[in-house]
Amino acid sequence: MKAAWLPIGLTLLLSGCQAFTHVSDSSISVDEDYHRVTKLIPVGNDWYKAGAENIARKAVTTRAKNVILFVGDGMSLPTIAAARIFAGQQQGKPGEEHRLSFENFPYTGLSKTYNTDAQTPDSAGTMTAMMSGVKTRMGIIGQTDSTERGVCDESATSLVPTALELAEIAGLATGVVTTTRLTHATPSATYAHASERNWEDSSDMPAAATAQGCLDIAQQLTGFRSLLNTRYGVNVDGPEIMLGGGWRNFLPEYGSALGKGDRNDGRDLLNEWQQQFPNGQLLTTAAELAAFDPEKDLENDRDNDSPVMGVFARSHLPFQHELTATDSGVPDLVIMTEKAIRKLQQNSDGFLLIVEAGRIDHAHHVGNAYNALLETVALSDAVERAVELTDVDETLILVTADHGHVMTFAGYPKRGNPILGKVINPGKETPALALDGKPYTTLSYANGMGQAVREGDDPEARYEMPVNAGRQDITNIDTESHSYHQEALVPLYAETHSGEDVAIYASGPWASLVSGVHEQNDIFHIINQALDLTKRASAKLPSSE
Repeated sequence: MKAAWLPIGLTLLLSGCQAFTHVSDSSISVDEDYHRVTKLIPVGNDWYKAGAENIARKAVTTRAKNVILFVGDGMSLPTIAAARIFAGQQQGKPGEEHRLSFENFPYTGLSKTYNTDAQTPDSAGTMTAMMSGVKTRMGIIGQTDSTERGVCDESATSLVPTALELAEIAGLATGVVTTTRLTHATPSATYAHASERNWEDSSDMPAAATAQGCLDIAQQLTGFRSLLNTRYGVNVDGPEIMLGGGWRNFLPEYGSALGKGDRNDGRDLLNEWQQQFPNGQLLTTAAELAAFDPEKDLENDRDNDSPVMGVFARSHLPFQHELTATDSGVPDLVIMTEKAIRKLQQNSDGFLLIVEAGRIDHAHHVGNAYNALLETVALSDAVERAVELTDVDETLILVTADHGHVMTFAGYPKRGNPILGKVINPGKETPALALDGKPYTTLSYANGMGQAVREGDDPEARYEMPVNAGRQDITNIDTESHSYHQEALVPLYAETHSGEDVAIYASGPWASLVSGVHEQNDIFHIINQALDLTKRASAKLPSSE
């Protein structure tokens, strides 16, 4: 499907929505709602129309109060299956019968992850699809595929509003939690618009793009409120809570109390954010987050007197194994998710929260299955905590991935064989041997740097080691160690994403919309229908629109 810029024509969305039960009694049609919110954005975008039609025709219930979207970056189906077994074996079980928390959700579907220009996608294009309802090119954040990557494009026909922006305009509380930099591709697609995902701070910006008025992603985050107010003529308060890493992208090169940043424009965006929100809380350590008590904030936080910005590492947060192996002073995904939910629950109108387990992807890129599985289990734990903190009758929880990876789950290991171990066939006691006379593991990679045993707790240290693809003799190597990197077939400097479908798990109101095979941009339309975002946002726009 190729994007086509047509006249306003969301009649399929309109005809489907008329049968829904809405809390809002606004008489504005859905065509007008979306047009008012998007202004001159190409509302005839084929991706948006197709997604709206697909979701509108399905059986629904009354509106959800809250939505939480969990994204396991790179969480392929083999990753989920292996993590399920890994978690069970960590508890002393055979493992296969175990379930991750979200595998207990009543509704499951599949998501087609390709970008408009790529069979195998990246996180920028995929998260933009989930956040805007519009598929786009690889590397593009919050813009349609009419945008040329790396070329400044601020035109009204390129920017697409995100679910988070619509939620802000509608008056809901919003938040983002990630284990990556807050300016990284997946989290930035919730709030930013850029033709290049790597424009995370001023030092990443081409001079031409800066001269044309394009802003780096960190600047778009700290300036979110004023940018959205200017764009739509509304008075929003901005996200209530943002938790993740990447303080380097907010701080100047000459440094600050946290350390030396990357910005070459001399600006300290964290200090600017604090000045913008004098009562806001800037958190930089796990202890500060632990001490943060959302229930002690103002009862009515819609004037955003006390938003929370948590940046806990110079770049990405440490891997889960590093958090438990060392005293890193960095919070884990479970506590960040809990604090975010409790903060957002103070808004009686409801909330939208996006949570990313981003380091699943990073572990896969270095061919380290142990950490990829451990990060997936951490996501499962965060989902379980979210379920405990929310009411299933009012909160839609979606768990999905932006794309997969090329980790394979193969061989004929016997029941209960260590998922990270060498293959031992049923009825046997010693590892099976391939035709080359060497043992092999259940998990391996189709491409990447290949087999290695590194030192230390950081799996990305593998990048400093030589490529070692192809078959290796692993007879005397502990493949279950966190420091082991699996074999890979095709030699590359980093393992790649995969193009297969990923799963969507759903629980709560409107979860029944998740069924069968979806285009990835359907996820936005599920969120939009569940929260009635475009209608509620449209009602808040100036009457002169």
